[in-house]
Formats: sequence, structure tokens, C-alpha cells
Amino acid sequence: MSTDPSAPDAAPTVTPKAAYHHGDLRAQLIAAVRELVETHGPDGFSVAEAARRAGVSSAAPYKHFKDRHEILRGVVSEAMDRLRAAMEAGAAAHPHGSLEAVAAVGLAYVAFARAEPGVFRLVFGLTEGHENAPDLLAKGEGCFGVVVRAVAARLELPAGDGQVQRRAYMLWSFVHGHSFLTIDMKHKVASAEIDDWDYLVSISRAILASAAQA
Repeated sequence: MSTDPSAPDAAPTVTPKAAYHHGDLRAQLIAAVRELVETHGPDGFSVAEAARRAGVSSAAPYKHFKDRHEILRGVVSEAMDRLRAAMEAGAAAHPHGSLEAVAAVGLAYVAFARAEPGVFRLVFGLTEGHENAPDLLAKGEGCFGVVVRAVAARLELPAGDGQVQRRAYMLWSFVHGHSFLTIDMKHKVASAEIDDWDYLVSISRAILASAAQA
């Protein structure tokens, strides 16, 4: 996938069921649902099946979640935390303010999508009720904030500067589109193989160079 040796592992392996502790039932269920979403999609599993995978009774999930939709929102919330951590680790693996630090943020994003396409789709497809979920909105802004800070450092401008905000959004748009095209296998319509790292470095260089010219 990538030729960058410092690329972070965006999606850690789910903890085996045997290692779970029933005292952490919420995390246990979220891990089980993550597995099911990858296998069956967000609409293809039952709460009872998740409970069986977690090794608890079918009634146990409702001690922490009021319904199936709330369990999926829990999966989204946890996934956004992991995505942000991976993006931050990507930037931190390269010199502050470097082009590589910017590209590595995008690489972590693409790597997450490749590793967990079902959960990645869920994060951006579960829109119902988000206007009433300030916690999820804040986490989305936190992920975008990683891009903004990397761009600001590269351009040596404040994070709130208009150029920084615009270029960060442009970069996120390119990376987000590339991620979906990749997991949908539509990137194969290209006539040449596209290496993620080369692509992200090239896009970062082009967008940030145009900012300097502006």
C-alpha cells in the first residue's frame, strides 16, 4: 500500500474475545460490533449476535446502549478517536512543518479506510441525528484540526488563517475522495498504479505550493 516506512498502524487488531473483561462491557460490545460491521455491514447484524460474540446475554447490551442505533454511534465515536490518534501519530513521525508530516496525516487516513472499510463507511454514512450529537461533531472537528495544524506548521501561519483553512480543506477533500475510491476499488480505472505515499506527497506539495504563490 505505502512506501513510507514510518506510516502508523491506523487500525489496531481487535482484542480477542478471550481477553475481554466483563467489567468493560461497553468496549467489549463495541469491539464485537466493529467485527460484524466489517463482515456484514451496519445493517446486516443483530444486537443478539453482537452479544453472543462478546460472550454476554442478549439483554446485556441494553445496560449501556438504549438501542441498536446507539451501539453503532458508539462504534463511530470510538473509531473517530482511533482515526485522530493515527493521524496525529503520522504527523509526529516526521519533522514539524515538513511536507512529509502533512502527507503522513493523509496516509494515516487512507490506511484507516483500507484496514476498516466497513467502519470507515459507517463513520461517514451514519448522519442521522448528528446535529444532535455535539460529541461526534467535536470529534470530526478534532480530526480536521490535525490537518489544519499540519498545514499551518508547513505554511508558518496561524491555524485560523484563511489560507490555512482553505488548503487544509482542499487536502482533506482529495484524501477523503481517494480513500473512498480506493476501498470501492474504483481507483483501478486509472491507467497507472497509484502509490498512496507518492500520491499524498504530490498532492500536498501542489496544494501548499499554490498557497505560497497566493
